[in-house]
Amino acid sequence: MKKIALVLSLIMCFVCFAGCSDSGKTVLRVYNWGEYIDETIFDDFEKQNPDIRIQYETYTDNETMYTKIKNSSTAYDVLIPSDYMIERLIQEDMLAPLNYDNIPNYSMIDEKYKNLAFDPENKYSVPYMWGTLGILYDETLVQEDTFTWETMFDAKYENSILMKKDMRDALGIALKTLGYSFNSTSEKELTEAKDKLSSQKPNVAGYVNDDGMDKMIAGEAPMALMYAGDAAYCISENENLNFAIPEDGSNLFFDSMVIPKNSTNKETAEKFINFMCETEIAQRNADEIGYSTPHVEVYNALPEDVRNSFAYPDEAVLDKAEVYLYLGEEVTNLYEKVWSEFLASL
Repeated sequence: MKKIALVLSLIMCFVCFAGCSDSGKTVLRVYNWGEYIDETIFDDFEKQNPDIRIQYETYTDNETMYTKIKNSSTAYDVLIPSDYMIERLIQEDMLAPLNYDNIPNYSMIDEKYKNLAFDPENKYSVPYMWGTLGILYDETLVQEDTFTWETMFDAKYENSILMKKDMRDALGIALKTLGYSFNSTSEKELTEAKDKLSSQKPNVAGYVNDDGMDKMIAGEAPMALMYAGDAAYCISENENLNFAIPEDGSNLFFDSMVIPKNSTNKETAEKFINFMCETEIAQRNADEIGYSTPHVEVYNALPEDVRNSFAYPDEAVLDKAEVYLYLGEEVTNLYEKVWSEFLASL
């Protein structure tokens, strides 16, 4: 009996550590991009829900997140990946269907951000933020009549450019300079894109992630590949900075909140997603991180100059943009091979 009691005790301890803190609170594990949420929101959620504690972790790109949740024994409860990665997670049966009875604030999300190709029935995801990829630049150092992706490869910008250390973004802009799609599936085209990135090395002052924002704010480089939301924050901190969406077409991205299938706290996760869609919380979050909101009331409350800025580009810009697609395991492996070869050459 003592052995049985010991086993039961160990099981109870395991269950507690899996979903509870030692104080008896439910631990909600949230895994998100860096610099992509107003962390003071967590305090408000915990005050409203004193039986819940948020454990927060960040990642630098979709691929890092995917590898972690695929190979780790840790069960996360809320993820905030991008469109093509959500599509992959759905195909690999790694996401839990949402119960919208627990997410009534979903009604506050603009219909234009629902029924998107990566989750056409809105079965697994709630829109979080959206935006474009472009070029953040210092107007005192960079004067261009027009910007294309080729601008970042111009020899006159030697040792001047901060490049995102992100597989799809870096290979994507190289593909666009060559006249190819962001979603190319051709080994020949991807090899050409790798060679194009290699030709850019003399221009590159550093390969960066979130640290690129601090460097641009500090005036350490004239130009950086950057998401529009991060660019908006940088511009608010340095009046010399501006942002351009290249004329040859940008990446249009949609990030959404999802729940992994192995979450042990699904209803709590849905409560958190619903909380994130409250107007006041969504407003604070959008104000803090600078990204484009899918929330109707938050958007309607924005100043007119913001609604007419690069954060909310017009249809002419969006018509030329491409959303990244999940291209299947074989092509994804090809991208990873080409990207690894490029990184090894740095």
